[in-house]
Amino acid sequence: MGHPAPTETDASLSSSETWTPEAFEALDYYDLDELLADGARAVRDEVRAFVTDEVEPIIEEHAQRAEFPWHLIPAFAERGLLGPTIPPEYGGGGQSNIAYGLMMQELERGDSGLRSFCSVTGSLVMYPIWRYGTEAQKERWLPALAAGDAIGCFGLTEPEVGSNPSALQTRARREGETWILDGHKRWSTNATIADVAVIWAKDEDGVIRGFLVETDRDGVSTPPIDDTWSLRAAVTSEVVLDDVQVPEAHRLPAAEGLGAPLSCLTQARYGICWGTIGAAMACYDAARQHAQNREQFGQPIGGFQLMQERLVEMVQEITKAQLLNWRLGTLKDAGDMRPQQVSLAKRNNCETALEVARSARQVLGGNGVTSMYPVMRHMNNLESVITYEGTHEVHTLVVGEDVTGENAFT
Repeated sequence: MGHPAPTETDASLSSSETWTPEAFEALDYYDLDELLADGARAVRDEVRAFVTDEVEPIIEEHAQRAEFPWHLIPAFAERGLLGPTIPPEYGGGGQSNIAYGLMMQELERGDSGLRSFCSVTGSLVMYPIWRYGTEAQKERWLPALAAGDAIGCFGLTEPEVGSNPSALQTRARREGETWILDGHKRWSTNATIADVAVIWAKDEDGVIRGFLVETDRDGVSTPPIDDTWSLRAAVTSEVVLDDVQVPEAHRLPAAEGLGAPLSCLTQARYGICWGTIGAAMACYDAARQHAQNREQFGQPIGGFQLMQERLVEMVQEITKAQLLNWRLGTLKDAGDMRPQQVSLAKRNNCETALEVARSARQVLGGNGVTSMYPVMRHMNNLESVITYEGTHEVHTLVVGEDVTGENAFT
């Protein structure tokens, strides 16, 4: 797991330094591996090894310093983590949605911020270009983004507009073959380091449209949001647009109305459903190993009933979420998935992961708040993940409307 070695004074306080095959078996209580195609399993195993060998040894230090691990971007590209479901002719991986989910699961087992980087690239930048863009836009941006040679960000949320994106205030007015954009976006992952931003704005008729805006254009600024206790190994930013001139050729022509940005969020939320359970798996394993190694009152604490109850609750909820993800992925690969089903899984899995992290922290005792274990970092990250791309409450109302036919948003 990348944990530091036990100290001479108290070897029981630290879990093992690496993930063993037995550890991963403990995280697949219902033998879900048997449901996976060989290709998806192979992709999962490659990303799993990458996270174990290259992410876990360095991620705590980067999070402590609030630094994004730039050196990992080529490795993300090499393993197809940037745009895994985008067709290969545009540089993407052409992977199934099950494989994509497993990739996000393993990435977030390392850190939510790294999954966010890849998720934004694939689902919120490459996906809208692929689905709504021109051939010239696809050829210009998709291969570069997939290779990590360009970085993208997504601009929808604003300082005064979050759960109600239809009220966005960023404006786009047309002057001949040029659009003039004015507005302020907030909570945009990657923006400070991005080359291009997918910006959503209302035109003069109130229609929401998408634009590809290079971040070095006059009038664009991307100040970082650097006072957070969460996602500290990610880049979180604002995007400020002040009379920014964008050619008509940079508008996403097939994106018209709120459904376009929401379809991108559905793609990203799907990845979150899987990713959060990766974080939960990491927290559970740290608690399980600690309970086996830590002795109090003359025996391992895993021998006490209350500790066993915590561990059973964790593996129970993780297993339920894994099954939920697998079914969601099979529906998506068949073209039968509905956005409301993604809302149910996002709602359930974020809550599950947070509860697992909190319970694991208590199993670990005081050392659970230190970087000796990944649990406190995951817990803090998950406090962001449960809020972004649709809060727990918003997804509750999405599913509530679906099952009752009544809109309770207002």
